[in-house]
Amino acid sequence: MNILLAILLLSGFVYAGGSKFDTGEKIYKQTCVSCHGVDGSANTGISFIVNPRNLNRTILTEEQSYQIIKKGAHFNGASADIMPSFESVFNEEELRSVTGYITKNFNTESEQRVKKLMDESAKIDPAKKAKMLKRGKKIYGRNCSWCHGVIADGNGDATRNPEMSIFPYNLNKSLLSKDQMFLYSKHGGKFWGTAKNDMPSWSKKYDDYTLHSVVMYVKEVLGAKNETDK
Repeated sequence: MNILLAILLLSGFVYAGGSKFDTGEKIYKQTCVSCHGVDGSANTGISFIVNPRNLNRTILTEEQSYQIIKKGAHFNGASADIMPSFESVFNEEELRSVTGYITKNFNTESEQRVKKLMDESAKIDPAKKAKMLKRGKKIYGRNCSWCHGVIADGNGDATRNPEMSIFPYNLNKSLLSKDQMFLYSKHGGKFWGTAKNDMPSWSKKYDDYTLHSVVMYVKEVLGAKNETDK
């Protein structure tokens, strides 16, 4: 027996005619396609306040996607709640099925893309950590706090500007790892599937060391403070 087929059979996730794959495909076509499109590109012609993500470009892992589908985007840091929670609609097996379908159809190379981009990024010396936190605090205050807020809760001054329509993330609730957050800030939101370019690419203005420093400050300082406050 083919090794891959054996693994799929043992896991209960069989492609051709397999129940989990079929269930995931059925749920996607009945529930998700109106926003994310048949091919996952979100090119449906429907206008939203915050347009759905292009699932072919998402940085999320399968587990992270599952959490978003289960709890909704707002629970995981999004200011807008256009992506709702489905945990009261589908059971655990159904949620896992649709997540598997999305990952295997639209997001097959996400983890490889992340690894490749990280391999191409500058390596940071851990001995510089103390300096990085200082650098990260300075750059975060200069550039990021305007949208994401002083404590990274997504409540920056930009959100209260009537001439703007932006929905920054609460970074303290974000599911993104340090590497993912670094790549998101380096390449920008549109590179990773957002419809708008509210989150720009900072690679032309700042080097990898600086962007890593900002992420470290967000995760280790602001994130730690907010955990303490809970």
